[in-house]
Amino acid sequence: MQPTQSSGPARLGRINPTGAFLIALGLVLVGLFAPGVIGGAALLVLAGGLAWLLRLTWAAVPPAGRLLRLLTLTLLVAVALAKIF
Repeated sequence: MQPTQSSGPARLGRINPTGAFLIALGLVLVGLFAPGVIGGAALLVLAGGLAWLLRLTWAAVPPAGRLLRLLTLTLLVAVALAKIF
């Protein structure tokens, strides 16, 4: 029996890079310029997507890259929480 859903990396290969960039840019702009909870929620949605992407690509990234990605994710979550509170 074949699985009905494709795996994460296979789905990533089908994503339009321009569309993904524009969605991420939109979330960042809304997150930085929208007041309070709305902006923080947009940044947390972006952080959730980045965490999912980090989980899928963890084995393929060298340790230095992992550290940089974790620091970036931590900074994004910190900014989101600062906007909310």
